[in-house]
Amino acid sequence: MRETLQTKIIQTLENTTKKSLSLDELAQKLSLNKSADFKLLVQAIAQLERDKKVAFNRKGKIYLPKAAVYVEGVFRANERGFGFVTITDDEADVYIAPEDTAYAMDGDVVAIDILRPANPFLEKTAEGKIVEIKQRAITKVVGEFVSFPPEEIASSGLLGQVIAKDKKLANFTFLVAPTGLHPVEGQIVLFDVTHYPEKGYAKSLEGNIVQTLGHKNDPGMDILSIVIANGIPTDFPDEVKQQLNDIPDEINPDEFSYRRDLRNEILVTIDGEDAKDLDDAVSLKKLANGNYQLGVHIADVSYYVTENSPLDQEAFDRGTSVYLTDRVIPMLPHKLSNGICSLNPKVPRLAMSCVMEINHQGQVVDYEIFESLIQTKERMTYTAVNQILTRENEEVLSRYAELVPTFDLMAELHHILENMRLNRGAVNFEDHEARVIVDEEGTPLKIELRTRGVAERLIESFMLIANETVATHFHRLLLPFIYRIHEEPNEDKMSRFFETVAALGIVPKVTNGNMMSKDIQQLMDEVADLPEAFVINMLLLRSMQQAKYAAENVGHYGLAAPYYTHFTSPIRRYPDLIVHRLIRSYQKDSGAKNQAYWQARLPEIANHSSQMERRAVEAERQVDAMKKAEYMQQFLEEEFEGIISSVVKFGFFVELPNTVEGLVHIQSLEDDYYHFIENHLALVGERTRRVLKVGQKVKVKVLEANPDTREIDFQLVEVLEEAQVPKSLHQVKTKNSSKQQKTKKNDRAKGKKKGKNKKQKPFYKEVVKKKKKKKH
Repeated sequence: MRETLQTKIIQTLENTTKKSLSLDELAQKLSLNKSADFKLLVQAIAQLERDKKVAFNRKGKIYLPKAAVYVEGVFRANERGFGFVTITDDEADVYIAPEDTAYAMDGDVVAIDILRPANPFLEKTAEGKIVEIKQRAITKVVGEFVSFPPEEIASSGLLGQVIAKDKKLANFTFLVAPTGLHPVEGQIVLFDVTHYPEKGYAKSLEGNIVQTLGHKNDPGMDILSIVIANGIPTDFPDEVKQQLNDIPDEINPDEFSYRRDLRNEILVTIDGEDAKDLDDAVSLKKLANGNYQLGVHIADVSYYVTENSPLDQEAFDRGTSVYLTDRVIPMLPHKLSNGICSLNPKVPRLAMSCVMEINHQGQVVDYEIFESLIQTKERMTYTAVNQILTRENEEVLSRYAELVPTFDLMAELHHILENMRLNRGAVNFEDHEARVIVDEEGTPLKIELRTRGVAERLIESFMLIANETVATHFHRLLLPFIYRIHEEPNEDKMSRFFETVAALGIVPKVTNGNMMSKDIQQLMDEVADLPEAFVINMLLLRSMQQAKYAAENVGHYGLAAPYYTHFTSPIRRYPDLIVHRLIRSYQKDSGAKNQAYWQARLPEIANHSSQMERRAVEAERQVDAMKKAEYMQQFLEEEFEGIISSVVKFGFFVELPNTVEGLVHIQSLEDDYYHFIENHLALVGERTRRVLKVGQKVKVKVLEANPDTREIDFQLVEVLEEAQVPKSLHQVKTKNSSKQQKTKKNDRAKGKKKGKNKKQKPFYKEVVKKKKKKKH
């Protein structure tokens, strides 16, 4: 009766023309005139109010509240308790006060209620309140197990805690329940979270140990910890290994008579010395009409990795191979990546070929894409080809004498293709990369700058034109396809870039109010010989959007290419494998049903592949930073020259010539009180007016290098290039006097020192104390 009455109340309020009804009006409309009926009405309304289905206005009348409209976004936590929710890349973040975070953690997907909209005129950001945590970012944690003393284990029921390897989780405690594995002190473990922060336990999580990875002192454990922490699988499932048994070690060419046989063509692979997965070969000849016939022949991985097979599902899940300092976490098992799919010399292999006719302007005037049977003549290295092109090594020239004309022709075509890309506006960012060389134990020995000769660049040119050709082909056919896209830069980021380079005295050219890719390339050419070139290059990279995979094409801004995809590396990238599968699929059937099938599948494949690519890049960056910090431990108290690469409110970062980057904290600058001027990326001394800005050369001393936190701390020794104070900075105003600011700085320093010396109870004892209270 009551449930039916509640339904009738809701329907009556929905159907009335009035905004609200009094209790008497509602009773009359429901024909509830008896006292017993009225009592039931009151009870039903009370329950509806508790369920927030009805509400009372100030006059005591009943109305239907509007359904709350919540917005979803990603929460970014600040160590001081508050945070921001990012809704989209184009919208400003929403501020979340400490009391409104609902104990969400960094990276959680949350639903928020907007408490106050943004006011751009008053420069006030929107404020919100988290009403629901939709998806947790952290479900597993890798760290070192620390055992509690026996008496604490007995009283708390907890085995100990895990010290997370991820420095972003340093403020949280991970308490280990006895229901999982029982590791020993010092083991690196995988912790599965079962309970998240809540009232009274804002910084505590509880969970089980589900895997032990080894001891913290085991060789290679540092890199393995990062791999596992990022959720990257290190072993292949049994069903994948079982499928490998059905794949042959060699192919029988007689079985592939339907493929175009290119085994008599001059094909070579050109890779680094340590490459094992050779997935691309090239061929080149001059045609009678003077044009070039370039062949790009890619290992036909999709022939072996069939759709929806265990191998295919595992490749999809991984998305990409991950290249770390001393190891590769492959997308495909070695039997494929280093075996039957690798284009090893002088053995027949299955390939997918894109053969293009290219004129002297770098335009593809004709092309074919087909399944082929190939056999490479030589396994060339970048070093050997560079030596051939520069005529540096007579021994190498003699050994490959038959191929020298082909390599010369390749260099010739490369320069044509490179000029074509530059003329249309492709952005040519300067390479500034290094790799850490380690010994068998994983100890860093040296940091080696990567150099790119003509051999490296010509292979890049050939792969780029093949990728463009394949993408253009499918776009013209109007078939569902997967593209590699690079969207135009965000307007706000580019505005900040304009402001920053203007502060460096450089005014970028814009076309019709927008900065086209050709304008960016012209800017890079103009500043190439300036000391600030490195900084401008870096700032521009940070202003760009991330390239990603998509089922809808918007072009590739950085390459100034209207159509682009990834076709050339199916051994190590899943989207490339999909492109090969699409080629074969549409060759057999390009009808509406097959198109609809791919139209439905490709968006998910593109999105997941982009996510896995970002995961791999993050793991590679973490390992690189850790090994660089470990390498710099041997140089404590030594001095180096470097360049200020970034300025933030808490200091500035200095990059050394070997690409190692460290922080000079603002509190270590004792000669003055410095103000952060964001739009100039500069720190300005209040008294001395000294300017510390991006691009300046400085000398620093190494104070600390911590592989666990992946951080390096520098101390400023000398400014090698003094900077002029821009006119716009002459009138920097401060809220407090210099004396007040210095007092605050001294107070902070004293507090920090005091905190270090203060004897504190072990954290677990505080947790045990709270846990006992909670039980009672």
